[in-house]
Amino acid sequence: MLTCGPGSEVYSLYGHTAIRFQNLTKGEDLAINYGMFSFRQRFFILRFVFGLTDYEMGIIPFNAFLAEYQSEGRWVKEQTLNLTPTEKANIQKALETNYLAENRTYRYNYFYDNCTTRARDILVDNLQGEVSYPSTSNPDATYRSMTHQWNEDSRWTRLGNDLLLGVKADQPTEKTEQQFLPDSLSHDFDLATINRTGGSEKLVSTTHWLIPPTVVSAKHSTFPGTPQGYATILLAIAAILIIVAHIYAPIRIVSLGLYLLLFSLTGLCGFILLAMIFSQHPTVSLNFQILILNPLNTLFLFQRFRNSHKYIHLLTICYTLFFILSFFQQYAEGIILLASCLLIYLADRIYIQKRLTTNR
Repeated sequence: MLTCGPGSEVYSLYGHTAIRFQNLTKGEDLAINYGMFSFRQRFFILRFVFGLTDYEMGIIPFNAFLAEYQSEGRWVKEQTLNLTPTEKANIQKALETNYLAENRTYRYNYFYDNCTTRARDILVDNLQGEVSYPSTSNPDATYRSMTHQWNEDSRWTRLGNDLLLGVKADQPTEKTEQQFLPDSLSHDFDLATINRTGGSEKLVSTTHWLIPPTVVSAKHSTFPGTPQGYATILLAIAAILIIVAHIYAPIRIVSLGLYLLLFSLTGLCGFILLAMIFSQHPTVSLNFQILILNPLNTLFLFQRFRNSHKYIHLLTICYTLFFILSFFQQYAEGIILLASCLLIYLADRIYIQKRLTTNR
């Protein structure tokens, strides 16, 4: 089994898994993987958002595979498996069947059915024994926390992921569920055993680096600053504008302009989260961040709603619920500061409305 390090593209941040197949008699040395896709697919982005993307099984010469990862500055680790002749034949037959034109395409699912889980299943399912993984695991590991380990240097990519992931991404995962990540599967294979009729033995016989991680490392694309940093600046500016507006009335126009922009942008994002309810992707259907990235925010563009007591109070309730539910879902970086920014403005609107009512 081949485990590959992360790359600089968004789709390669979490690494990759492939299978190396060698037939010395025929002189074959192939790399087999389940991560083939094309951005040229019709409506690719839309299909990906709704979890309708199809990936394919691909087979290329091993030397070409390794050269590609070498050029991208990504490490590659090889684990040779302890297989009997029958098991090797079973896996070869399964791979050949899987590569038939009618079988090689599958519906990709990031957490449950990806290039890593496919490689694992076709290997494990064709063994003549049961694979036992080490009992030691991280019971607190969630899908979100595991992806965070791999996108630490790509904070804006992490922001996009966390905005779409809902509360289910923060639930504890089982050992096999954690194997959607290539490095997690590689680690588990290293410690796993095969329990056959004649006894048990280690699943992996040898492990070595084809491209060491100390030699090269992929460079991650970066965008200046962090979401938390920009959100902090935004909150400070918004608070200052509101305070100054009570002292110098003309500045209220500037404050209103800023909030018209914020409410419209967060409202548009809310429609995306609303659409994700119908996505086939796991863990995105129930997302409490929709209380802040709320489609109702777009109504703030209309003066009728900005001056409506019921509308302002409805948004206030939504935002308050957002903070309460933060105990159950880990929100995207900076989103709580953004919520504070919007809530401060709503509180100011309520204060002004009450003051106007009192003065009448």
